[in-house]
Amino acid sequence: MWTMKALVAVLLAIAVLTLAGGAVAYATIPLGNTNRHAFDVIIVLGYPTNSDGSASPVERMRVLEGVREYRRGKAPALIMTGGAAHNKYIEAATMADYAIAQGVPARAILREEKAQNTIQNAWYSVQMMQAHGWRSAEVVSSRSHLPRASLIFARFPVEYAMHGAPNTDGIGWFYDCAAFVSEARSTARIQLFGFIPTPYLP
Repeated sequence: MWTMKALVAVLLAIAVLTLAGGAVAYATIPLGNTNRHAFDVIIVLGYPTNSDGSASPVERMRVLEGVREYRRGKAPALIMTGGAAHNKYIEAATMADYAIAQGVPARAILREEKAQNTIQNAWYSVQMMQAHGWRSAEVVSSRSHLPRASLIFARFPVEYAMHGAPNTDGIGWFYDCAAFVSEARSTARIQLFGFIPTPYLP
C-alpha cells in the first residue's frame, strides 16, 4: 500500500521528468534547414505594439536586431510581419516605421499587415517571398520564440535560419523565464499532438 509521502514523491518525480523531457525537446529543435550565411530577405516576426501605438520593448529589440542583420549584409530586404492582432495598431507598420527611424531605406522594407499569429506570419511572409522570387530567409524573433517559429517555418518550401534578438532591456528575468516556459509548453504540445488544423499551414 502506497503511503501518502511515497505517492507525493512519485508524482513529483514524474512531474520533474516530464518537465525535463519537455525542456530537452524544446532546446533541441533545429533552428533552420540551411547553413547559408546570406539570404534573400530578413523576416522580423511581430509582437504587440504599445496601446498608444509606439513600438513596445520586445518589438524594438526584434526590429533593431533585424536592422543589425540588414547592415551586416545578411539580406538586401526586410519583411516586417504582423497585423492588428492585439489592439488597433498594425504591428508591421509600427515595426517598419521604427526601422526607417534607424536609417533603413523605406524601399528595403515590405510590410505584411494581415497576420494574427506566428503561423500567419509565416504564411503571408512566404507568399511575399514567392511573389518576389525569393527562396531563403533569416527569421528574426525573440530567442524564446525561435523553436516554435522554426517548427512552423519548417512546413514551408523555403530555406530558412532562425536568429535571436537579445534580451529586452528593462524587462527582468521573470519575464524571460515566463516566456521560455510558455514557449516550451507550446512547442511540446505541437510535438506531441501536431498543429491544430488551419488553412495557413501546408
